[in-house]
Amino acid sequence: MIDRKKLFEEIAALSTEQRNKNSMNIDLASTSEILKIINNEDKIVPFAVEKELPFIEQAVEIIVNAIKNGGRLLYFGAGTSGRLGVVDASECPPTYGTPYGLIEGYIAGGKEAMFRAQEGAEDYEENGANDVIKAKVNNKDVVCGIAASRRTPYVIGAVKKAKELGAKTLYITCTPRSTFNIDNVDVPICVDVGPEVIMGSTRMKSGTAQKLVLNMLTTASMIRLGKVYENMMIDLQMTNKKLEERSKRIVMTITGVNYDKAEEYLKKAKGHVKTALVMILANVDYNEAQLRLIKADGFVRKAIKNE
Repeated sequence: MIDRKKLFEEIAALSTEQRNKNSMNIDLASTSEILKIINNEDKIVPFAVEKELPFIEQAVEIIVNAIKNGGRLLYFGAGTSGRLGVVDASECPPTYGTPYGLIEGYIAGGKEAMFRAQEGAEDYEENGANDVIKAKVNNKDVVCGIAASRRTPYVIGAVKKAKELGAKTLYITCTPRSTFNIDNVDVPICVDVGPEVIMGSTRMKSGTAQKLVLNMLTTASMIRLGKVYENMMIDLQMTNKKLEERSKRIVMTITGVNYDKAEEYLKKAKGHVKTALVMILANVDYNEAQLRLIKADGFVRKAIKNE
């Protein structure tokens, strides 16, 4: 049974539920003034993220270590937070060639909640715990809770259960670190963006902050796992015409070959950009390129040098 008065007091005390003094008269403002108020508040976000970089770094190290040892990264969130986790996870296979299931996002209320709010689904810890069990979380995995307000029961339940099962746990919130009071979390990331332009509308600054952190977590992890050469994605999947042409351009940019040669080598490499790069730059055949990449743990620079 939910204690409604206790819940009211808990929510009222959250930094994400306070009134923003800079937008108190936004209902009287012109369109131009409204946009300036929102824009000025948005400028706060990257600086708030910057303060959390040491903790984001710790989280990346945990993720990289887990993936290297056969684990997964799983996000659990509700509402906007849950949707952001699903979006970040869904972009990793086409961008970095990660197998489906390596990075996954779970949202309170299931798939339907991606398109239509299922608000009641976030109110119970057991819902999060049950989703963790369904995901077959184990001690190789990393579970990252995402909750702007910090207090979302679904997310807390997921993190608690994950810790019980031996997984490493992360938590992304937009409340001050001094107020973080959730046990079972190895690394909390507390991006304090202050009150929203519209009180409690955490899809705004909080959502932006969470997206920036998620970008950092997976991008930095993929770089550390050898899926980037210089500043180009080299493990992308050629699953549509755009990605096919991007793959050719990447091969051309790195190696200096022309369009036709890039296409030829990608066919020889069975559509694998990394393999095509090693074949060209090390002047080796497909099998040798594959062996070098295995030896180099997927890092193209090392594979070219055969280190």
